[in-house]
Amino acid sequence: MNQTEHVSLRASLRRIKALVIKESYQIVYDPSSILIGVVLPIILLFLYGFGVSLDLNTVNIGLVLEDTSPDARGFAQSLTDSKYFAVTVAGDRRELLYPLLQGKIRGFVVVPTYFSNFRNFPTDKQAPIQVITDGGEPNTATFVQNYVAQTWLKWLQQEKIYDRIPGLPLIGVQPRFWFNEALESRNFLIPGSLAIIMTLIGTTLTALVIAREWERGTMEALMATPVHIREILIAKLIAYFCMAMVSMMFCVVGTVLFYGIPFRGSFLVLGIVTAAFLLPALGTGLLISTATKNQLAASQAAQVAGFLPAYILSGFIFEIGSMPKIIQMVTYIVPARYFVRSLLSIFLVGNVWSLLIQDTLIMVGVGLLIFAATSRLIVKRLD
Repeated sequence: MNQTEHVSLRASLRRIKALVIKESYQIVYDPSSILIGVVLPIILLFLYGFGVSLDLNTVNIGLVLEDTSPDARGFAQSLTDSKYFAVTVAGDRRELLYPLLQGKIRGFVVVPTYFSNFRNFPTDKQAPIQVITDGGEPNTATFVQNYVAQTWLKWLQQEKIYDRIPGLPLIGVQPRFWFNEALESRNFLIPGSLAIIMTLIGTTLTALVIAREWERGTMEALMATPVHIREILIAKLIAYFCMAMVSMMFCVVGTVLFYGIPFRGSFLVLGIVTAAFLLPALGTGLLISTATKNQLAASQAAQVAGFLPAYILSGFIFEIGSMPKIIQMVTYIVPARYFVRSLLSIFLVGNVWSLLIQDTLIMVGVGLLIFAATSRLIVKRLD
């Protein structure tokens, strides 16, 4: 590097430093930036932590006892003792039809009149009980069906042990669950929600930046100075990148300390992965604001281009493998897909380097492409 290039580089760094200071003051004195960068993450983390859950701890069901034999009452007791069910007992299934229609119960179990003859049933026959569920909520219906079946099998095992009933199997399944041993949905919902929060913050924050400059007329003033357009982009990226990283830090502290979510990875690795994800997130916001030049249009476009793909196509709520093939192909260009996977790995599994390195490189690559497109678009518009 010759002396002229060295002087030019130093001048460029001074301009970037001045622009970063300007953006920092603008963030501090701009209530909307504080609201989006500090208040919004706290609210969203609270809502995802307490308002969103896929766990069904207690389900209201009915129990129709057409058979009142000791065996039937014993099975009924095993249902009522289950922590997963709140049982309403009836003598006729017609008594439970209206509560089922009202949604007061999600299904009911029928113990038929021939239930007490189950000891004489061949082992390859179905259980002599009927489970009727509300198919309007498929997940709940499946939950009721599976847990009633498990309760029946456990009761059979107890009867086999106590009464030595011939022909009934003694084999029992002992499941083991890795990474999320308690099977609590918030152990993967909350880490996954961090990707959605960071997408919303990063995209929305920067979507308003250049659009605000155009509306206030300060962009023209900046272009009248020796400042290069790439220096403007770098300065805005640095300022809002630091703000987003601080927001992520608060979210992680709340996730681990307040919600008690396990953290099995490295905070340093988490910081690197987050930084890689913020490149495409912030870049998308800059690209939108550059194209729209209007804060209202930019904020709306940020929701469509940033939040909705991250929420629907990242695998956070909806399983990617169950999507149509063409939609699965689209998910490969959604950075949140890789960030969600990396977050779940860091929180629940640990530092799986092969996965984290691959996801980080993909997010950085997408971010660089977005910034290249933004730089060309700004130059084109200003020429």
